[in-house]
Amino acid sequence: MEMNSPVGPNALDAQGIVGKPLDRVDGRLKVTGGARYAYETQQDNVLYGFVVEASIGKGTIRSIETRAAEKAPGVALVLTHRNAPAQGTGNHREAHPVLTGPQVTRYGQPVAFVVAESFEQARAAAYLVDVKYDQSTGKYALRANVAEARAPKSSDAQAADSAVGDFTGAFASAPVQIDVIYTTPLQSHAMMEPHATLAMWDGDQLLLHTANQMLNQGQQAIATTLKIPIENVRLISPFIGGGFGGKLWVNADAILAAIAARQLKRPVKIALTRQQIFHVTTHRSDTIQRLRLGTDRDGRILAIGHDVFSGNLPSEQTYEGAALQTRTLYAGPNRLTRHRLAPLDIPVASSMRAPGEAVGLMALECAMDELAEKLDLDPIELRIRNEPSEDPEKHIPYSSRHLIACMQEGARRFEWDKRNAKPGQIRDGRWLVGMGMAAATRGNPLHLSKANVRLDPDGTATVRMAMTDIGTGTYTILAQIAAEMLGLPTQHVRVELGDTNFPQAAGSGGSWGAGSSGSALFEACNALREKLARTAGMDPATARFADSSIASGEQSKKLTDLVGTGMDADGEIQPGRNNKDFSQQSYGAHFVEVGVDEDTGEIRLRRMLGVFTAGRVLNAKTARSQAIGGMVFGVGAALQEEMTLDPRFGYFVNRDLAEYLVPVHADIPAIDAIFLAELDNKSNPLKSKGIGELGICGAGAAIANAVYNACGVRIRDYPITLDKLLSGLPRRA
Repeated sequence: MEMNSPVGPNALDAQGIVGKPLDRVDGRLKVTGGARYAYETQQDNVLYGFVVEASIGKGTIRSIETRAAEKAPGVALVLTHRNAPAQGTGNHREAHPVLTGPQVTRYGQPVAFVVAESFEQARAAAYLVDVKYDQSTGKYALRANVAEARAPKSSDAQAADSAVGDFTGAFASAPVQIDVIYTTPLQSHAMMEPHATLAMWDGDQLLLHTANQMLNQGQQAIATTLKIPIENVRLISPFIGGGFGGKLWVNADAILAAIAARQLKRPVKIALTRQQIFHVTTHRSDTIQRLRLGTDRDGRILAIGHDVFSGNLPSEQTYEGAALQTRTLYAGPNRLTRHRLAPLDIPVASSMRAPGEAVGLMALECAMDELAEKLDLDPIELRIRNEPSEDPEKHIPYSSRHLIACMQEGARRFEWDKRNAKPGQIRDGRWLVGMGMAAATRGNPLHLSKANVRLDPDGTATVRMAMTDIGTGTYTILAQIAAEMLGLPTQHVRVELGDTNFPQAAGSGGSWGAGSSGSALFEACNALREKLARTAGMDPATARFADSSIASGEQSKKLTDLVGTGMDADGEIQPGRNNKDFSQQSYGAHFVEVGVDEDTGEIRLRRMLGVFTAGRVLNAKTARSQAIGGMVFGVGAALQEEMTLDPRFGYFVNRDLAEYLVPVHADIPAIDAIFLAELDNKSNPLKSKGIGELGICGAGAAIANAVYNACGVRIRDYPITLDKLLSGLPRRA
């Protein structure tokens, strides 16, 4: 099915099993250790690999001495550019060649791979590899290389720049103006499960048990890199311990394990250490963002401009699309957004949870707060006055948009009317207390996905697709969809995911996972319903499925009496005209109360609320969990998360979870997320929208705005740490 027209009433509109807060169907496996992750996959006669990283930021390998490592106990192979095979090339999305030559383009680049009988032996031998370099001068820090930033190549779906009207003239003549610069730091995905792979060959057939969010794309990238037919590559990844975008693409672990396993004719297993993850895999670029907002005296936007600078390797064109949401969130006749990419000699920058909006809203929504103060307007009222009637740049209608309802409901629940608009006025002992809010929005993409569903004589339905579950609850919502469509109890539905031998799926990423995979399953179930109805001699249009039976009029038959030795059907979903005819986003509003210690500048989150609309909610419990997880992500982005780059050598100093700070339980007190009722019939057959990344969007800005309201210090350089606050804190008389 192509999404070419709005979806009418369908079998899910009764809202029976779908939508309920069911426990995760894979929950017991996970809490009992029964869920096997990539590194936990057992295989006989396995070898273990360990990566040797480059210790310079840029240069050339002058010599690499491996004899001591090769003689070390248990060592089976030391792989370097001298004995690695030729590989296919491309950007990091298309291929991931490793050990291709003596050139070092970034700190932490793999320069050798040691394989031994045990992990400990491989690690010990890795330290015996002696590499000497000729260093070159590198470009590492974004701020120092902004002058070299250029417009990146645009894709068909996403132009780097946009312009509507006369921004320059309108901004210059606007009665009220805001012109501010915000910066966001380098960030790491910091997922719990490290990148890991077990590779094995059977003749010319490669099997990888690997942690990868998008298996079909990974299958293609591995085939391209190793120069083998795609049908000779199989990826299996039934459980992934978090990804946040860090496992969207194939990384060095998969390629190195595959190459070594082929040479040694034995299975090879590798898990990157936490420290290696920071340099060997991807991260989120830091950004420099300039916001210019010009309004009339009543706060209606006349001109809105957003310039974004980010960095990446010279060979990459991926940029942080931090101005994308600015193109659609607020009305205004004169608009300008621009993205510029600086070539930097540091590891690849790529997608991290809510790429673009996550950091873009940290700037835009704080600039809106500054504008509201300058206009002496309530921040919510300012946003309402700039609510667009259509997408202000594409001039197409929204598929659905209830941002105002989210703000109003959040304000009511959070008691926003008790906020004192003047900063630094509310005290609780030594704590200065303030409230802040911000809007949330995230795009709602749909990607090609396929599914197969089979009903067996024992009454069990089996769902298969190459979809992944990165902890978001995919197993559960797919079980709910199949159960509702076929009239089965959820315990009679078995969901099998994470295998490229199953039907192609979009994978987990970009908030498209549930809508794409769920819609494919919806279509497969529709096809199976039609087969069952015709077998029963009933009209598929009037057939009802419930209690493991099919009924039409006075007729009723058990499904098990109709399937013979088994009956299955396939389904497919792909984007169509709806993606071009309607502007599709999910929306929300964040509300935050913080305390700032007037003496130390310590910031404490006191309470936090998110109110969202995201079409049909497929599972109330997992949806709330996803929203809250995103909001916690936003707390970290606002107050703690920052990879510290040494600008002399191009490496990340705090490359572990001791010094790369993320929120812990003690940082998060009262937090809640609610979803307002909504169906979006232009989105997909489920009438749902993406949730996974919506929670982080705007969350950090709401915290920053609350900090300002508490103490009157506006920090535009994230994260907001006490050292940045101290000099501006008010002193008690």
